[in-house]
Amino acid sequence: MGKFRKWLTRLGMVAFCFSDAKGSYILPNLRDISGCPGYTLTNVVHVHSPPSSAIIGDLILAGDPCDAYGDDLKHLRLSVDYEDETRIHLKIWDASRQRYEVPESVLPRPSNKDIQASASQITLNYTASPFTFQVVRRSTNEILFDTSRHPLIFEPQYWRIKTDLPPNANLYGLGEHTDSFRLPTYNHTRTLWSRDSPGVPPGTNLYGNHPIYFEHRKGGTHGVFLRNSNAMDVKLDDLYDRTTLEFNVIGGIIDLYFLAGSESSPAEAAKQYSDIVGRPAEIPYWSLGFHQCRWGYSDFVEVAHVISNYSSSGIPLETMWIDIDYMTDFKIFTADPEYFPTARLREIVDYLHLRNQHFVLMVDPAVGYLPGENYQTFDRGVQDDIFLKNPNGSYHLSIVWPGVTVYPDWFHPNITEFWNNEFKLFFDPATGIDIDGVWIDMNEPASFCLYPCLDPFEQAREQDRPPPRPASPPKPDTPIFQHDNTFTIQPRGGFEKRSLLAPDYVPKNYFGTLSEKTAHVTAVHHNGLKEYDTHNLYGTMMSAATRRAMLARRPKERPFIITRSTFAGAGSHVGKWLGDNLSTWAQYRFSIAGMLGMASIYQIPMVGSDVCGFGGNVTVDLCARWATLGAFNPFFRNHNIEHTLGQEFYLWDLTTEAAKKAIDMRYRLLDYIYTAFHRASVDGSPVLSPLWFKYPADEKTWDIDLQFLYGDSILVSPVTEEGSTSVDIYLPDDIFYDFLTLAPVRGHGTTITLKDISLVDIPVHIVGGSVIPLRVSGAMTTTALRTKDFALVVAPGLDGEAQGSLYIDDGTSLVQDAISDISISYRLGKVSLTGSFAYSSGVKLASVIVLGLEEAPLVVLASSGGVSLGELDVRFDEQNGYTVITVDRPLDHHLDLVFEV
Repeated sequence: MGKFRKWLTRLGMVAFCFSDAKGSYILPNLRDISGCPGYTLTNVVHVHSPPSSAIIGDLILAGDPCDAYGDDLKHLRLSVDYEDETRIHLKIWDASRQRYEVPESVLPRPSNKDIQASASQITLNYTASPFTFQVVRRSTNEILFDTSRHPLIFEPQYWRIKTDLPPNANLYGLGEHTDSFRLPTYNHTRTLWSRDSPGVPPGTNLYGNHPIYFEHRKGGTHGVFLRNSNAMDVKLDDLYDRTTLEFNVIGGIIDLYFLAGSESSPAEAAKQYSDIVGRPAEIPYWSLGFHQCRWGYSDFVEVAHVISNYSSSGIPLETMWIDIDYMTDFKIFTADPEYFPTARLREIVDYLHLRNQHFVLMVDPAVGYLPGENYQTFDRGVQDDIFLKNPNGSYHLSIVWPGVTVYPDWFHPNITEFWNNEFKLFFDPATGIDIDGVWIDMNEPASFCLYPCLDPFEQAREQDRPPPRPASPPKPDTPIFQHDNTFTIQPRGGFEKRSLLAPDYVPKNYFGTLSEKTAHVTAVHHNGLKEYDTHNLYGTMMSAATRRAMLARRPKERPFIITRSTFAGAGSHVGKWLGDNLSTWAQYRFSIAGMLGMASIYQIPMVGSDVCGFGGNVTVDLCARWATLGAFNPFFRNHNIEHTLGQEFYLWDLTTEAAKKAIDMRYRLLDYIYTAFHRASVDGSPVLSPLWFKYPADEKTWDIDLQFLYGDSILVSPVTEEGSTSVDIYLPDDIFYDFLTLAPVRGHGTTITLKDISLVDIPVHIVGGSVIPLRVSGAMTTTALRTKDFALVVAPGLDGEAQGSLYIDDGTSLVQDAISDISISYRLGKVSLTGSFAYSSGVKLASVIVLGLEEAPLVVLASSGGVSLGELDVRFDEQNGYTVITVDRPLDHHLDLVFEV
């Protein structure tokens, strides 16, 4: 490979395309940039007027240009702002002409306190000639970001900034990807450019783009965020004495935020990142239930049968989804009059709503290009002039499911009115399909037209789009929701002039040219911006527009939206599923790392994979295991592709049992989970996190991504190998408690083997020092679940103490009239419930269960507000060492329980 690289380098301006097992790439010509001169910082102004310590200055090219991928820019501008105690903002841009920046309408800038540098936890030190800088943690003098060895390169369509890091650095983020959670650091490239990603192959760019990384060291955790939406390669490499990380970007400006994080709490880095990109949106309680979908449901009759079969099998189904199958020739905002007539879909929705269940439909962005064919969504879009265009002003045509299509332009001033109106008309509760949530897909934006797509009509004909239905429609009056046992048990098996189309530096896009299978980089938005710059924003802009449309339909309710493509800040609008995965054990395993990236770093906690896998035929054993893992996905949905075996949980006895057990565990924990989501919406606290967030000093946790924490108190350790009934799990030096037996398990910072784990079980532990609110039992719907009483599980830590919280509201309202936000503590034999109890939940605190006891308390006395409530009944489990205290009181006042031993 070394000779090949040298050969490419000698050939200068030419870029080469090659194919391998992972895809087709265009390799950028590997030019020698070691001699680039960098820049000299001049005219420096230190803004020391209180309270600011900002720096501004000019960067002048320091020598002969290297012109690596274009002409070196001669004159740049620099600004450095200490925005708050934990954040430094550095910008570098072209001094002579305007360059693209991520619009604040898409990602607003965070507030800037403009503080004195001396008040900051990190500081930026610089050398003027050549200009380099270091970001340093003030308390330890540890260098967090260091460009000293690497000159800055800045050209019209290429810039590079490079830092040295400690050897074998612990880096996380830079998604979306299916690589390990702790990133490989040897000759590894993370490319950021949204694409349709069937099979979600590791080592490639996928649907979303999050140019943020956390680095964890013995001295703490910090973060670096690049606010840039252009295509880029982030290159990592291990040298003898260091790791290097470099951003190679083909547009925009250098717009870096450095986050101090914390020396002791990695979650602080996540919270600080949420200050920049926004807090996750508050979710409706019901969205945490179990969801079922499939691409390939043939008609309304089959959908109704699926709903009935879940009910008759006793598996709780909260929400039924339909993929693109319901549409007429796959045109958005249409319902097929033969296969999915509106009247029959309304019947399904009414049936679900009557039983406190929910309904979700898919909406893609692409609109069928059908002039003169009375497709009203297209006609209204033409009237409002809201479609993306070519540089000559014609519509930018592509191919998606309905055939030749056009894309909405989310920058257009008429887009909100257009999108809101389409949702209002098609999803009208009185005349249309009254959805409870919406699923947006194909919003990279995806295309099936092969570049250069000179004749999309011919390609659409060759691809047979839209494809014909595979079967005849049902009779219009076919009865539904009658008793049905006809399903078959499955067998056990399986702004300046730029060369947009051909930049000299070409990021390692899996599809090759950046315009392949997507809107072309030359496509123009209403405001003049090009897809070259804004492509990676498309899905998030659709997400924001769809949230506005859902709010217009139900102004008082929290929207529920799941998207495929995301950019920084998407979590403040929507949740995300991890895309079109495969029914394999490998993808089951790396779905955990995918969730951890979204939930613990990118601030998109409502995330999950397609349970049992989307592509291919799943085996019953894998589906059973995935059902148990899926119950600990924040977003829990079974979904698979057409022309494969069905994988609804009721199709096998084994998956039926696994789903029932797992959903029961999930539903009993649902208020603990809901509380974690509320905390995330308030301060960015991670809903899921890796073990090292809880145990940052334990080096053995730093690369674990097959175990994870739900909230900060539930440890999930799934079986991950095919054919195995055991799993090796790591337990840090702490006390844990088995979730089902409540027995204590002492961790010693070692790996232990759990054996005899059936295919319907998943190992779950409570972390010591926690109080877990549980419902006393599960239910068939989340509405029924909310009528169940609470139990509190007190799991003392090694110090004998425990803390927890419980947040309760009505579960749906955008603005709450009343809430209960309860803090629970256990110390020195006393359980205390304090805080707000304003929301009337109508349920009781049935019991308090205290774990890790060697003997039962002789007496437990209850009081509220200093008023004695008398002695409570106590039961002691000697085998597992816990006490059950019967409380049986409304959860509406402060409460103290005092043990007398």
